[in-house]
Amino acid sequence: MKLLVGGALKLAFRPWVEGLENIPAEGPAILASNHLSFSDSFFFPAMLDRKVTFIAKQEYFTTPGVKGKLTAAFFKGVGQLPVDRSGGRGASEAAIKSGIEVLERGELFGIYPEGTRSPDGRLYRGKPGGLARVALATGAPVIPVAMIDTEKIQPPGKVMPKLMRPGIRIGKPLDFSRYHGMDNDRFILRSVTDEVMYEIMKLSGQEYVDIYATVAKRQIADAEAARKREGKSAEGAADDKTGDDKSGEQPGDQGGDKAGA
Repeated sequence: MKLLVGGALKLAFRPWVEGLENIPAEGPAILASNHLSFSDSFFFPAMLDRKVTFIAKQEYFTTPGVKGKLTAAFFKGVGQLPVDRSGGRGASEAAIKSGIEVLERGELFGIYPEGTRSPDGRLYRGKPGGLARVALATGAPVIPVAMIDTEKIQPPGKVMPKLMRPGIRIGKPLDFSRYHGMDNDRFILRSVTDEVMYEIMKLSGQEYVDIYATVAKRQIADAEAARKREGKSAEGAADDKTGDDKSGEQPGDQGGDKAGA
């Protein structure tokens, strides 16, 4: 499935890649990427010779229909692990445990430190729980990755993808072995995460926003809801004014010229 889908993606979109030499030929490593689009999880694994295992939300494996079945087949084919993200802390612990197991097997583990897709193409604050804890528990190097322009291929609301060349920039490995075993120190976790996000920002050229993407999405949703409420209020006020104008007419107003003749 990876060869089939990966070959089709390369042929249709011709993605470019910089820094492939930074991916080790063998041994464990954590690939920490920005997250612009659903398609990131297709393009990135398809461009690597080695298998990279990402934690994917469970809905990608259970969505009905042809598209859902194809997505599930691809993710299973490239070794993605489904995680139920609705379980709060329990889900986070399961994801961390899975990541550690992948690295202990000497494989590549992929993670999106932002925790969710960017709502507007900017780079948001990384969540320290997953990335840093896995890195410090295993001592595996962290390789920053920047996906470029993938959000432009299929913007929200568009059914057909746009044929264009997305890109992938892969940075040099970051060594956090000096903090090994300190995965319960929240200040160290924050420091490690921020260092990785800084490297991703340099690779991607994105504007950095020092809030979580989940908070930004909530703010955007609240602003949109407020805008709709204001629109309805304005429509209601206009309707009330029209009604007042009509109710103020006197019986002879509409035929005034005839009445005065």
